[in-house]
Amino acid sequence: MPTISLCMIVKNEEMHIARCLDSVAELVEEIVIVDTGSTDRTVEIASDYTSNVYLYPWKDDFSDARNYSFSRASMDYCMWMDADDILEETEKEKFLQLKQSLTLDTDIVMMKYNTSFDEAGKPSFSYFRERWIRNCTQYRWVGAVHEVIPPNGKVIYSDIAISHKKMGAGDPDRNLKIYKKMIAGGKPLEPRHQYYYGRELYYHKQYKEAVSVLEQFLLSEDGWIENKIEACSICANCYLHLGQEQSALTTLLRSMSYDLPRAELCCEIGKFFLERGNYQNAIYWYEAALRTPKNEYSNGFVLPDCYDYVPFLQLCVCYDKLGNRQKAKEYNERAGACKPYSQAYLYNKRYFDSL
Repeated sequence: MPTISLCMIVKNEEMHIARCLDSVAELVEEIVIVDTGSTDRTVEIASDYTSNVYLYPWKDDFSDARNYSFSRASMDYCMWMDADDILEETEKEKFLQLKQSLTLDTDIVMMKYNTSFDEAGKPSFSYFRERWIRNCTQYRWVGAVHEVIPPNGKVIYSDIAISHKKMGAGDPDRNLKIYKKMIAGGKPLEPRHQYYYGRELYYHKQYKEAVSVLEQFLLSEDGWIENKIEACSICANCYLHLGQEQSALTTLLRSMSYDLPRAELCCEIGKFFLERGNYQNAIYWYEAALRTPKNEYSNGFVLPDCYDYVPFLQLCVCYDKLGNRQKAKEYNERAGACKPYSQAYLYNKRYFDSL
């Protein structure tokens, strides 16, 4: 059975780190903690779980710190987690089963990463990340921000999920500061980082700057298709904030020049028409979302609600606006079948019951 080193980089995580380690410590053979400058009790808490606690200077480079953590590992595979990640109880048996069945010719194990949740705790945003990586110099992190290990060799996918559950706010400016420092230092951004830089600008409401960066990324022949599609979504939202509605719609439709439609983009186009009172066009796109197969293994960002709950709920609104109450009610019930606890569904149900 392969052995695993849990490798973590941390800073001021006294609120999270024990919860994370408690969720996985009994499942791994080694724990490596690299602290990049904590001023709270993080190091003290980590030391209760492992003697492999290292102090490492922060250099505004996540890959640098993660590679150092991997360099201290001694087991067959390195597994990374952030301090605000946990392995839920429901996943532990699957984790053990995978360890028992995994053959050592496997290079990378991809696992689902759930990063957002609805009011019932059901994942509402997820994607696959490299999680177990063969411990050898061939596999190293790249990218100062949004670091990644380029997949190659024998890669397998597991339905084991790591859940990202942050308590409290982090530093919302950190990533943007790192990118601006890179640019100021004359370091060109490769296409992947153009996408993430544009996204950070959007998050910081710097819409004109974001459009400039994202349009440059979209014009590049390089870059991952999933990033291109997501860039269209972000860029369209920037155009809407800038009052350029036609450019927004054109950019949303442009996403389909890269690959087959994604339900996430179909819902955005449907929303565009719904908000402008063009209910028939909105219906077309929400129905298109329902027809779109969900590919969780694309490694792209997946919003599962866009494949059923959201289009059902919005079709309810469209048909109600068109005066077809019976069909509106039917779609609301279909939304409720997806999420019987949804406040939107329950509100609509009370509305229809009152008629």
